[in-house]
Amino acid sequence: MKLVILDRDGVINQDSENYIKSADEWVPIPGSLEAIARLNQAGYHVAVVTNQSGIARGLFGIEDLHEMHKKMDYLLSRHGGRIDAVSFCPHGRDEGCPCRKPSPGMLLQLADRLGIDLRGVPMVGDSLRDLQAAAQVGATPILVRTGKGEQTARDEALPANTVIHDDLSAFVEAYLD
Repeated sequence: MKLVILDRDGVINQDSENYIKSADEWVPIPGSLEAIARLNQAGYHVAVVTNQSGIARGLFGIEDLHEMHKKMDYLLSRHGGRIDAVSFCPHGRDEGCPCRKPSPGMLLQLADRLGIDLRGVPMVGDSLRDLQAAAQVGATPILVRTGKGEQTARDEALPANTVIHDDLSAFVEAYLD
């Protein structure tokens, strides 16, 4: 199975220090939906793995999250694209949840559900925790400069073999060529 794993906020859609709390606040980054559609058209499955601690903080509920994902799916369908799986962790940083990135739990659950080995699978994120989770399962960490990515590239010690691209569109362009 050909697979690419994406973080959501800051990779597919605009991020906010105040959290994305509703479908109205969920705004795609220019070119991201087209990039996902291009992956699909090239035969790739796309999965999203996202921390959503705003739920634990009481900023929005599960139904709000589902509405955001419905909007994402609808907008993607207009470009001929799709997300094949979405995994999210609703827990806060201090809850010690094994699925919350940088822990690899969501990625391990995804691998088990799909029956695949994640070694070498690209995992695209904008934060160090995305890259750390990827590295723990042998996936290839890809950093995009959108969202928190520019600051991450500047301020963090990145895992070995991290590849950096300007945005999701630039990653897809390089990956498929």
